[in-house]
Amino acid sequence: MNLDLSNRTALVCGSTQGLGLASAIELSKLGAHVILMARNKEKLQETLSKLDTSKNQQHDFIVADFSNPSMVKDAIQAYLSKEKIIHILINNTGGPAGGKAIDADPEQFLAAFNNHLICNQILVQAVVPGMKAAQFGRIVNVISTSVKQPISGLGVSNTIRAAVANWSKTLASELGPFGITVNNALPGFTQTVRADYVIQKKAADTGLSPDEVMLDLVKEIPVGRIGQPEEFGAVVAFLCSPAAAYINGINLPVDGGRTACL
Repeated sequence: MNLDLSNRTALVCGSTQGLGLASAIELSKLGAHVILMARNKEKLQETLSKLDTSKNQQHDFIVADFSNPSMVKDAIQAYLSKEKIIHILINNTGGPAGGKAIDADPEQFLAAFNNHLICNQILVQAVVPGMKAAQFGRIVNVISTSVKQPISGLGVSNTIRAAVANWSKTLASELGPFGITVNNALPGFTQTVRADYVIQKKAADTGLSPDEVMLDLVKEIPVGRIGQPEEFGAVVAFLCSPAAAYINGINLPVDGGRTACL
């Protein structure tokens, strides 16, 4: 099986913690040069030391805040102006705040749409010309299992994630002829800051303790535990490998079997 990503460059968004960091680490283990993108320069500098360099990879970072699409556009254009090519793009950013859809202010939907779909679109438009020239491209969007089965209490997130999934499926058809695949990786409950937030919020809403909420969640997962970030990162890295060249336009849950639908 060919998993070698030597001489490929991967841009990983939201990569100083959680699923983004795990994905960046796993891609570096396959030999990719990894470009980290996040808003905190100090954390980005610290994260570089966590990446594998056994194949003489040259890692770097880009500072950009996904709440500011213009900043994202300027940052990626400045990087690519140095005659750089990005072969792999991992779109990933923190999810919207929880709450019922009916209670959400319209501005919350607009902000989430900008953070997720608009920034994703900016990055894809910037990197696709280089992918086409290389006749190799991998785009993986980190979304949520809510695109298959909406999650209670995450009204804005459910809505925006579904939009991103449909955008991605459309791109998969448009870009497939150029050797570029577009897929969505859907994390279930994974040991991350985001999962902690969901647990704390559900505890506050129900009056249960965080431990009780955790136990209830685990009961819904056939494998009997929550996932680890590195398990998700390994799936992302595989989707970016030469071995996954014929996988295109899918929504892949990484959730221990929790999602009930097909």
